[in-house]
Amino acid sequence: MTNHQQDEAFMQRALTLAANTTSLASPNPQVGCVLTRDDQILAEGAHLYDHRDHAEIAALKQVAERGINAEGATAYVTLEPCSHHGRTGPCADALIAARIARCVIATQDPNPRVSGQGIARLRAADIEVTIGVLQQQARDLNEAFAHFIQHHSPFVTLKAALSVDGKLAPPPATRTTNQPHWLTSPAARAEVQRLRHASDAILTGIGTVLADDPALTDRTNLPRRRPLLRVILDTHLRTPLTSQLLRTANSVSGLTPDLLILTSPEAPTTNRTSLEAGGAEVVSIPAENGHLSLPAVLATLAERQILSLLLETGSQLNGAFIRHNLVDKAILFYSETELGNDALPFAEGVPSPYLFEQSLHRITRTTFGPPESPDACITGYLHDPWSRTTKI
Repeated sequence: MTNHQQDEAFMQRALTLAANTTSLASPNPQVGCVLTRDDQILAEGAHLYDHRDHAEIAALKQVAERGINAEGATAYVTLEPCSHHGRTGPCADALIAARIARCVIATQDPNPRVSGQGIARLRAADIEVTIGVLQQQARDLNEAFAHFIQHHSPFVTLKAALSVDGKLAPPPATRTTNQPHWLTSPAARAEVQRLRHASDAILTGIGTVLADDPALTDRTNLPRRRPLLRVILDTHLRTPLTSQLLRTANSVSGLTPDLLILTSPEAPTTNRTSLEAGGAEVVSIPAENGHLSLPAVLATLAERQILSLLLETGSQLNGAFIRHNLVDKAILFYSETELGNDALPFAEGVPSPYLFEQSLHRITRTTFGPPESPDACITGYLHDPWSRTTKI
């Protein structure tokens, strides 16, 4: 095995450790660290927010617990070791104090205030530093963190399940009230649950609530550090008290509500009182031309340290988020079902999702479901989450 292959193998292990912290590290990044010497793993660690220790510190503590001296070791870290004092001390200083000989880093810290400083400290201590090993994988893992730390706004992913002719749902007159219409396979819907698990919050509008009565819960049964925040845009507070959202609201005393309803200042006070009594948190934000301000929505979520937001919205909100240039990533599932010209469009103001795809970059294509009739999945970006360029 060449040195480069060896670096990639150990970094892959560090990335696996980091990936296993999904929903356990936010609002911090997902980071893994592997300490090696003589081609053998000495210790490893990953960052869990509630445990405070960063990945490097966790690995160094594991070395100490095993009675091993880390001097001369190589550290493989998925993100540049921090150089500043936050909830913990600088990891770069801890690695220097441990007298490691080399540090292999997948990618620099996206925080413009500290990026490169950890690397500079290591090099100043005569530690050999290699940067960029499996960089894209590391960046993909922390795209929401990178976006948030630079733009102070959630990373917004639009998810939609569509018919092959690019429609979102059958005509309202043909649908059963309060029942979702499934277009895609169970395999595709399981993938959506994984997307929910990887998100800090999920958002929909009152139109979808009234039409589908969704629960919008994370049903993966995987551990989370904090509940998936379910966000409803409801200008006039029409969310039914009998809805699944209210029936599943976290109403345990002392816990932060997991159901946030954003409304206008003019919404009926009696409705607000009833919804709050049912376990929802209701917050008023500015409205423009009868619609809630989407920038105000994102600002409200940013104040709550929501790094990643998944949109599961209807045609109107899909179009509004796209028109306001607030979508960063899109994930479109296509079934082989045709819904016809009278069906609901993918997004108001967008002629076709196939035309919308032309605005995406770094597109990947996958399939879900049985081989004889799989659902296609198109994933692409409208904005580079690691770019420091201010969004329009």
